Amino acid sequence: MAKILFKQWGPFAILVIVAVLALFIPLAPNFDEGKYSGPDIAFVLIAAALVFLMTPGLAFFYGGMVHRKNVLSTMIKSVVAAGVITVLWVVVSFSLAFGDTIGGFIGNPKTFFFFQGVNSSPSWSLAATIPLSLFAVFQLMFAIITPGLVVGAVAERIRFTSYILFIVLFSLLVYSPLAHWTWHPDGILFKMGVLDFAGGTVVHISAGMAALAGALVLKRRKSHADHQEVPPANIPYVLIGTGLLWFGWFGFNAGSALGANSLAVSAFLTTNTAAGAAGLSWMFFDVAKGKKPSVLGFCIGAVVGLVAITPGAGFVSIPSSIFIGALAAVISNMAVAWKQKTSLDDTLDVFPCHGVGGIVGMLLTGVFATKTVNGAGVDGLFYGNPDFFITQLKGVVIVVVFSFVVSFIIFKFINLVQPIRVTSEEEEEGLDASQHNEKYFQGTLIVASTGQEMENTPS
Repeated sequence: MAKILFKQWGPFAILVIVAVLALFIPLAPNFDEGKYSGPDIAFVLIAAALVFLMTPGLAFFYGGMVHRKNVLSTMIKSVVAAGVITVLWVVVSFSLAFGDTIGGFIGNPKTFFFFQGVNSSPSWSLAATIPLSLFAVFQLMFAIITPGLVVGAVAERIRFTSYILFIVLFSLLVYSPLAHWTWHPDGILFKMGVLDFAGGTVVHISAGMAALAGALVLKRRKSHADHQEVPPANIPYVLIGTGLLWFGWFGFNAGSALGANSLAVSAFLTTNTAAGAAGLSWMFFDVAKGKKPSVLGFCIGAVVGLVAITPGAGFVSIPSSIFIGALAAVISNMAVAWKQKTSLDDTLDVFPCHGVGGIVGMLLTGVFATKTVNGAGVDGLFYGNPDFFITQLKGVVIVVVFSFVVSFIIFKFINLVQPIRVTSEEEEEGLDASQHNEKYFQGTLIVASTGQEMENTPS
């Protein structure tokens, strides 16, 4: 009885405790506007908003590709991260990622506990022209979308409550440490000389490896084991999601320059170029293999290109981004084809696209980075510096192993707390109905318990 009551009331009780504690946090004055650059503040504010737009974009992207009985459950798992991670980031995750370092591995949770002093603290050391509070908000948007990426691998079979617990543990134990290692001046990867402009390791490799771990722990869907073809619920949703992701990615990569400057322009251009090249590469590669050019193929390829250019967006040249996008799309395409021949049930190919795409992007940053583009960077293998490529390779190996092992332990732990997977009956019924008491059917939202149509749009 007590276990049932905690399951029902536990999440709400925790939120109430956090809300009450927030009332007793000491206040501090806002930052002195005269210390910072107005144009840079405006630019990063817009960039943060663009990155946030990627979360509903991801919901459309994933929601359009699953079975129609799982559309809503898939979309809400992406969007709910905006709530969970926002509160967690303010309470402790920002401190763990960017607080005073503890041995280069993690930030001191007391540094900015409940955002204490963030409004009045000096600017981040690597972003002197904007207030620390703005830097914190910009980084929050990255933290929100990262666990949402994992949804695609475990879609159509994970319990909603288990996924919420995964978000919390992943943010605390995987995302925050990696952000500290990579982007904090005292972080272990930062000191090694690993370069990751906008999240190849922190966002994409971590999510890709967590996706692989989740797929292994949750095992195969019945439809996958029976080799049933699951038609996408709504391909126009995938197109909408791709457009929103592509648009938001300009904030993701260009915004990581943390100022309205020439580096932001370069990152914007490399981002767009890589996405276009990758979309074409995926589609044309499919045609070369005897398939027809598909909407899904171009959309998935474009996203892979965006993933691959993320770590090097501010370090590589615009011409190099064509090569990076085209090659990454071919490699991920081949990884998807390999995965389809195995028993691995990564529902929406998160590992082959985000995990492999992030790895390719990190390694190609080690090849094509040049100080001509960014004086704060280094020259890569292509420009006569093989040592930097080795550094990137070491960083990739560290992040891959850490992300997979910790994520695998997280999924296993959750499964001990409560069943992480829905029952076979719930899976057959669909997660929209079994987890949320709602159904999406050809554009119609129906309350499952009553059958009453809430919205009747043409299919």
